Amino acid sequence: MPELPEVEAARQAIEEHCSGKKISVCYVANDSKVVEGVTPAELEAALTGKTIIAAHRKGKSLWLRLDSPPFPTFQFGMAGAVYIKGVAVTKYKRSAVSDSDEWPSKYSKVFVKLEDGLEFSFTDKRRFARVRLLEDVSLSFLFSCKNVYCSYHKHFPYSYEITKHCKVQPESVPPISELGPDALLELMSVEEFVDSLSKKKTAIKALLLDQSYISGIGNWLADEVLYQAKIHPLQIASSLSKESCKALHRCIREVIVFSVEVDADSSRFPMEWLFHFRWGKKPGKVNGKKIEFITAGGRTSAYVPELQKLTGDQSEEVSRKKSRKAKPDKNTNKEDEGSGSEEEEYNETVKDVEITKGTKRHPTRTIEIKNDETLGEVLAKKQVAKSSPNKRHLKSSKAKIQQKRA
Repeated sequence: MPELPEVEAARQAIEEHCSGKKISVCYVANDSKVVEGVTPAELEAALTGKTIIAAHRKGKSLWLRLDSPPFPTFQFGMAGAVYIKGVAVTKYKRSAVSDSDEWPSKYSKVFVKLEDGLEFSFTDKRRFARVRLLEDVSLSFLFSCKNVYCSYHKHFPYSYEITKHCKVQPESVPPISELGPDALLELMSVEEFVDSLSKKKTAIKALLLDQSYISGIGNWLADEVLYQAKIHPLQIASSLSKESCKALHRCIREVIVFSVEVDADSSRFPMEWLFHFRWGKKPGKVNGKKIEFITAGGRTSAYVPELQKLTGDQSEEVSRKKSRKAKPDKNTNKEDEGSGSEEEEYNETVKDVEITKGTKRHPTRTIEIKNDETLGEVLAKKQVAKSSPNKRHLKSSKAKIQQKRA
């Protein structure tokens, strides 16, 4: 899944090769699941003829700043990718489109041709990506939000002239405004991070995946930083020690910075990273230690139990559960428990052998077995007695027949 490093690589590629160029042609796929809130024709009209000023990113969302609004935004989802014809853009671990595919790909959702002939495409095979337009906002909305800056505001308060000098900031309107601080550009300080975690009563991995808390960290990044910080994915954030919080903060910064520096090229990631061994839920080891998989934050999570252990109350709870499982079953016989001999058990009077009939006429009964009998012998005798003719019963039946004849 594309995460912050992969989306940043796409942003840098567009910024380097497409900035300052006019869009001459735009084709948008008729896919309402991916292209959200706008028709293909409306999106094509919004982009055609516009000049790309810059490419921006926050968390895992990318948007293009054009010479005039509205601005297109791209949320990469599970398999979204940017391809520029003739330009090597980083391939994701699970790239959905290969170089041998037709161009533009049949999975292309937005295809753009620039005035100099350069072409790029946003593709998504699995259709979890989202393409939207950040519409221009009304004047009333500008006054009600903190999404404008205007050097003329004091000179032209509440007048039409303000619209000539105000600029809409896309990062200040949904969905980008709903994102938390960017994990690369806006990561909180160590002190702020420690203080913030101390107030969170949720599992640490679920918290890292929450894009409103920190944006840009996805499943593989969360697994990697927790592995390197030696923190269990299910550890409650507020229960982490100060040292663990500092270690996690350091790992977030180091892993993301390195990933971005190598353009998210996973072949250049250090071989001791968990990243190389976590895919497909296959049994494996990293640095000689076993990898296991659990569900954390609603996602399949890879971790190393030998290094990532629950601590504090959670550790004690796990110990209690293990001890309860280790206790002998109530039905375990004395031979299994290792007390008493087989002969003593045989000679002991056995009671509480219940035979439930299930009706009021035949209530549950207790059978006493003598020392020289087995349960099977007792039951056999009862069955024989039950099937044998009863003399008293025969006599009474004979008397009744004679009375009827008389």
